[in-house]
Amino acid sequence: MIDSQNNNTLTAIVLAGERCSTDPLREFHGAACKALIKIDGQPMIHRVLDALTSSSQIADIWLSGPQQTSVDADDRLSRGLANGEITWRSPEATPSTSAFRVMSEIPVDRKCLLTTADHPLLDAEIIDTFCRESLATGADVVVGMAPYPLVHASFPMMKKTVLRFQDGEFCNCNLFAFLTPEGRKIADFWRKIENQRKKPIILIGLLGWWSVLRYRFGMLSRDEALARLSKKLGLKLKAVTLPYGHAAVDVDSISDFTLVEQKLAAAPANS
Repeated sequence: MIDSQNNNTLTAIVLAGERCSTDPLREFHGAACKALIKIDGQPMIHRVLDALTSSSQIADIWLSGPQQTSVDADDRLSRGLANGEITWRSPEATPSTSAFRVMSEIPVDRKCLLTTADHPLLDAEIIDTFCRESLATGADVVVGMAPYPLVHASFPMMKKTVLRFQDGEFCNCNLFAFLTPEGRKIADFWRKIENQRKKPIILIGLLGWWSVLRYRFGMLSRDEALARLSKKLGLKLKAVTLPYGHAAVDVDSISDFTLVEQKLAAAPANS
């Protein structure tokens, strides 16, 4: 990581809380929390931290979650807290409220990168590309997306939520850049829609019935959708297209876990 005074670096926020009290994936592995489930021998959150610390664009790291008992039980996390490598806060009830709370403690002049702990294929190249291209947009908030054909080519058996626009099909990458103080206000909007995150037609419905019709008939472009949402929120939203299929892979289920572990086990570094 590099100098936090550099205006072209970002503060990373990793959401590592639990969405609900019961999680089939966590229970299947007998883990104290989802973030510490081991995949190919290494906890998922450790992989995310390795990617962030290897990035040339990240100055410091904040964690929202897991719970204090899980942090204390993990040598890597407890050591990171002790030596100042990471700053930890207990998670709130939802991801959006967790993000809002952490960002409220970070100086307003700092640009923030938001990601999640269940992103085990995240690497420094993905982070560097997303951050550099986000900074070049001049937007308040930037979302990372990967073309669905790339995602499908990498993980043809994985179920993904696909946004189908006139100019292509995309998957969310759980990478968000909040680049201005105004951009942080979108966390309030996020709280209203986060339970619908896997229902594209409902999200498009926020833009009005005409947008829904255009989306249904493949006539709504991604840029048009973001421009309409920007107008609705009074912010400038942009998307960065990432040329990495694995950038859109998170681990939400036992089947996701199995597919990702198989991919990691088959990688040359592990052979």
